[in-house]
Amino acid sequence: MSHSLTDTPRDVSGFLLPRASLPARVTLTSGEPRSGTIFVSARVPQHDGPETPLEMLNRPESFFPFRPDDGEILLVAKGQTVALTIDHDAPIIDPDRLSAAKELQLELVLANGSTMEGRAAVELPEQHSRALDYLNATTAPFFELSTDESIHYVNRAHVLFARPRD
Repeated sequence: MSHSLTDTPRDVSGFLLPRASLPARVTLTSGEPRSGTIFVSARVPQHDGPETPLEMLNRPESFFPFRPDDGEILLVAKGQTVALTIDHDAPIIDPDRLSAAKELQLELVLANGSTMEGRAAVELPEQHSRALDYLNATTAPFFELSTDESIHYVNRAHVLFARPRD
């Protein structure tokens, strides 16, 4: 999977903003994961390359566009999104940042009754690099949890509790 520019840039205040598309699975509060495509900004001022799914989910807008494999574009409410999953073959994480981070193993129990296990890359001072510190480090709605196959962007509002597995 790779980033690709969409045919239709977004028009904002008279400027056209190119978008990159990424295959993704969205899990909403109402059910099973649904496969499709999300759209992120092709360029952002904070770093080289396209916006990450985490950056897109943590923007202040309440909705994001999602095109299911079997349908038309939906405008999905971030508040009703339990998790967004991207397979690892999409180049999303900066390898230099990842090599500097400490990894924590976590199990999450979600409000819908499901569980999710994975690794969290913690970029905090050593004295504040516990699972609790990672989960409380920001008030941003979404955080990352990785497995060997994919990256899950989890909505902290739908997490009942987390268990450290280190």
